[in-house]
Order: sequence, then C-alpha cells, then structure tokens
Amino acid sequence: MVQLSVNGHPYEVEAEPDTPLLFVLRDSLGMTGTKYGCGIGQCGACTVLLDGQAIRSCQIPVESIGAQAITTIEAIERDAVGARVVAAWIGIEVPQCGYCQSGQVMAATSLLKQTPKPSDADIAGAMTNLCRCGTYNAIAAAVRQAAA
Repeated sequence: MVQLSVNGHPYEVEAEPDTPLLFVLRDSLGMTGTKYGCGIGQCGACTVLLDGQAIRSCQIPVESIGAQAITTIEAIERDAVGARVVAAWIGIEVPQCGYCQSGQVMAATSLLKQTPKPSDADIAGAMTNLCRCGTYNAIAAAVRQAAA
C-alpha cells in the first residue's frame, strides 16, 4: 500500500512501488484529467504539481512521492494562481483539441507560482509541453494575462 496526498486529501492505494504516478492517479483514483501522452516524459500531457513543482507524472514512480503534496488539474482552481491561469485560458480560448491543456495549465501554474512576473524568455523556458494543435502563441498570451 502506498500513501499519497492528492489535492489535499490522503489516499491509500494498492500499487507496485515502481508504478508511475500517472497510472495511480488515473486508474486507481479515477482522476482522468491528467492525460497519458507519450509515456516517456517528453510531451507533458501528464504534468501535475509535486509540492508546487511541475513534473511529468508518467516518469515518477509512486514509491518516490513520499509525503509530497500532489496537485492535479481537478483541484487547480482551488489555488489562486491556478484559478487565474484557468480564467486566462478560457478568456483567450487557448484550447483547440484540448488534449494537452491540463498539462499546459499545470506547467503555467507552476511557472507563475515560482516567477509571478515572467519574461517572455521565462515563459518559453518553462512552457515546454507539446501541443499538436500549435496553440503556443495563445498559451504564452494566457500566461502573460494570468501574470498581469
């Protein structure tokens, strides 16, 4: 059994120690807002916050989480910064297909929590998640709006 703190709630989950966090979130806890994309940590669709830091949950074994707090897209609007990011995403109408957007929102929230007034270079450096629809300009605009 693995004990986790997800979105402010304690969970005890039966999982092998090397199971990626992504699969525990989706399959054991039913939190399907975190998406499976590439499975190798490249695309960022699986991004969640681990103690406020954006991480690729497909690459983190559940045994390595320990007491760290996990935040998923399901709870991001409970955070003031996350709520601003979501509002900007909606206001600018960032999503096209939407598949990558939960990971994008999580990455943007992490960036703004660490760097409240990011430069364009900061945004480019932090927003490395892939978007097949190519909404990168809208994503950057939404990050700038959420920071304003």
